[in-house]
Amino acid sequence: MVEVLGSAAGDETFMRIVVLGSRKAAAGTPAFSLVEVMIGVAVMAIMIVGFYLGFSQGFAVIQVTRENLRAAQILEEKMETIRLFTWQDLNAAANPYAFQAKYYPTTPLKGKKASPNEGITYYGTRTITDAPVSESYSGDLKLVIVQLTWTSGKVQRQREMRTLVSHYGMRNCIFFGAK
Repeated sequence: MVEVLGSAAGDETFMRIVVLGSRKAAAGTPAFSLVEVMIGVAVMAIMIVGFYLGFSQGFAVIQVTRENLRAAQILEEKMETIRLFTWQDLNAAANPYAFQAKYYPTTPLKGKKASPNEGITYYGTRTITDAPVSESYSGDLKLVIVQLTWTSGKVQRQREMRTLVSHYGMRNCIFFGAK
């Protein structure tokens, strides 16, 4: 607190500064006790562990989502090739047909060999069978099943896609015109 005491001849102002409280009292105030410090450290440790677990779980979810997306892309790619088959090609196709696809393909850096442990390998099969229908047109339908398996960490994962292909389906209309 500052008090102005007055002014004397010659425009000089005298002030008196009053300090509230004393240094002796401030030196005597207690600080945090050891128990309070330990509780604070424990709370901070729990928060840091929580943040770490949250981030690691978030990254794990992102990785599984990426793997599922890649699996869906592979399944769709294999199903799209079926569109290009004629009915004769479909009946003559290798059955079952096995294939592999990579995620994070191993491309070696300059001057280094590729590690065989890099990336995820998807193993798949395409199976073409008669359609499970009993109608009169059952001879003109085929069931195509594409299955995909891969290992993510220590978990075996599997996805599957199915479709029916007709002898007189859209392929004839699109590629050869409607008859």
